Amino acid sequence: MQKRTLGKSGLEVSAIGLGCMGLNFAYGSALPRQDAIDLIRGAFERGVTFFDTAEAYGPFTNEEIVGEALAPFRDQVVIATKFGFKDGEVAKGQDSRPENIRAVAEASLKRLKTDRIDLFYQHRVDTAVPMEDVAGTVKDLIREGKVKHFGLSEAGAQSIRRAHAVQPVAALQSEYSLWWREPEGEILPLLEELGIGFVAFSPLGKGFLTGKIDANTSFAQGDFRNIVPRFTTEARQANRRLVDAISAIAAARGATPAQIALAWLLAQKPWIVPIPGTTKLHRLDENLGAAAIELDLADLRQVEDALAGITIAGARYPADLAARVGR
Repeated sequence: MQKRTLGKSGLEVSAIGLGCMGLNFAYGSALPRQDAIDLIRGAFERGVTFFDTAEAYGPFTNEEIVGEALAPFRDQVVIATKFGFKDGEVAKGQDSRPENIRAVAEASLKRLKTDRIDLFYQHRVDTAVPMEDVAGTVKDLIREGKVKHFGLSEAGAQSIRRAHAVQPVAALQSEYSLWWREPEGEILPLLEELGIGFVAFSPLGKGFLTGKIDANTSFAQGDFRNIVPRFTTEARQANRRLVDAISAIAAARGATPAQIALAWLLAQKPWIVPIPGTTKLHRLDENLGAAAIELDLADLRQVEDALAGITIAGARYPADLAARVGR
């Protein structure tokens, strides 16, 4: 597995990481605990060194699983986790008060069975707390050795600049994929200017870009996609054009649509790292295979030409969740 460095931070990670959220949160039934541990360890055995979790995933249980899974080789991996919700519950809203950031850090260290958090993200910008206070608190945690690097998730340009002025931001984690390209407008140029890495979550469009989801697909009870406008039956039918175009390119390369989608992200910038999630080892192998696919300028033009004129139907978040991003 190739390695990448997140911006100017010096934080080196595998070119493709593992988003651990879906192991037990947001996508229906949780994977049995030992199966989740085995999958995380399987990812490490395949060269993955970058693992993403958060106190809000569960809440708390995802961190516990990640901590147990990675304990045998803790010093060989990078663990990212997040703070910023009241009591770790998304439904309760933001809480990035300095005292809560500190409390989350201490609790996360215990759940992760570690003495430091490699990358500590603010999960969502909290408009009730000045960004300078947030960044300053993480700066103190870094001085104390409890945190190594500071990150933001789904933050807007102004928040990124304000945070970075207090404590250098190592990475921004936001959604980015062939069906959500908004970061290309303002965010990617800003990150390049400031030397900040980009960690792309949902790089496979919450599974849609794999080609395995169509208008007839039913999602399990508790699956987040049941409330996402982009996943209504009508939107899935309309968005199939995108998947068909990617599938044609993949077939010509002897690859899968998921591999082309991930390879496309890797080809955008050398400091972009996608973190696809999965609960299946064969999908993990498929995803990691994308790192060996190099798309040159001609390939990228082919992708652009194939997708030209395709408009994606449906918003990526319900209105209440959309209000929390880009602030």
